[in-house]
Amino acid sequence: MKKNIQETQINLIIEGVKNHLLSDLKKLITSTKAEDYLSRNQVAKMLEISLSTLWLWTKKGTLKSYQIEGRTYYKRSEVENAFVELKN
Repeated sequence: MKKNIQETQINLIIEGVKNHLLSDLKKLITSTKAEDYLSRNQVAKMLEISLSTLWLWTKKGTLKSYQIEGRTYYKRSEVENAFVELKN
């Protein structure tokens, strides 16, 4: 009888650890997502600026661009992080 109680307790502990690990794994998988890349037109539309202003901001280093096969892209997170808080 004592052995059955110990086995039951061990099984409950194992099940709890298993559920905890599965929960952590699900959080890790859902939080890891691919970076969104935006085209020049998408960024200009998002920021409501002209393509020439976007070019200037990129040249000044305000925004960082990436190229592949001659096409220019911007990381959404970097565009969003480029905003700075104004102090009143």
